[in-house]
Amino acid sequence: MTAPASTGPRTLRLGSATSLQFRPRTLAVGVAIGVVTLVVAAASLMLGKNGLTAGELWGVLTGSAELSRATEFSLERLSGPRLFVALGAGAALGISGSLFQTVTRNPLGSPEIVGLTAGAGGGAAAAGVLWPGIVPLPVGAVLGGAVAVTLVWFSTGRGFSAPGRLIIAGIAVSAICSALTGLALTKAGEQQAEGLAFYLSGTLASRAWGHVAQVWVVLLVVLPFVLAIARNLNLVQLGDELADSLGGRSNATRSAAICAAVLLAGAAVAVCGPVSFVALVAPQVAMRLTRAATPGIIAPALVGALLLTLADMTVQNLPQGVNLPVGIVTAGIGSIYLGYLLATEMRRGTL
Repeated sequence: MTAPASTGPRTLRLGSATSLQFRPRTLAVGVAIGVVTLVVAAASLMLGKNGLTAGELWGVLTGSAELSRATEFSLERLSGPRLFVALGAGAALGISGSLFQTVTRNPLGSPEIVGLTAGAGGGAAAAGVLWPGIVPLPVGAVLGGAVAVTLVWFSTGRGFSAPGRLIIAGIAVSAICSALTGLALTKAGEQQAEGLAFYLSGTLASRAWGHVAQVWVVLLVVLPFVLAIARNLNLVQLGDELADSLGGRSNATRSAAICAAVLLAGAAVAVCGPVSFVALVAPQVAMRLTRAATPGIIAPALVGALLLTLADMTVQNLPQGVNLPVGIVTAGIGSIYLGYLLATEMRRGTL
């Protein structure tokens, strides 16, 4: 195992057949974000009325904890599934946003802007209310997201290459999806409509281990595929002609990346609703921290997991009587960032 000294990317060789290229700064930033995420995750389990003490948390991690029944119930039925859904959904949204921004070469190219999350939310609402028992809710979310992305792709006339058209088409498709969601709400009963409205705001309340399995299975299946096409994704950033000349197969790579992005965002929306702006913000934060030319895959996943876990810890510890969906917090932060991003793109003349 050798790691030759270099000021740029380094190559880690595992025997004669396997090698891994990495940038030291990206690796260091990834480790730091991972550590911060673990600290926030531990804090989310320790805060609140039935939160764990430091000794109980250590006991849970080592398998030697003796918890009260109330604390055990809270950990197994409430805070535990909620935390793992936040980590998995945040990572899925971070990777999905990175894939969109990479293939479109546009910082605005995220699932929210192209109407994917609105489409996934509409698909989930339709599956749950209009066609209950016919289409499973996770499948409805993925199908809704795929239809929304397809509509934007064709309605722009230039795929995802024109930022201005992308935003307008995304707004139009999101409006169509919102109309479908509104129709589902009118068909739902009072109690079902209340639950659906909370879900469509983006919520992690009342998550179960089944939701954890849904998002983590998709994440663990799709992530190796995304890492396998990472080299070609980097080539696509150079332009289609140059990417094709270097073996990047730009069209096939772009199609594969969008399919993976739809699956990841659909899985996240299926388990926690259309949580806003995590997919838009996470790749940009990762790119600035790593000082890389492209967002990459792992760093946006870690930033996405950190953002959603931190936002959920915030809503869980608001004063008594304030019960906000986590999507309200991410939308508030993300809308400020979107305004900054739009102003930056307008100054550059790309809008």
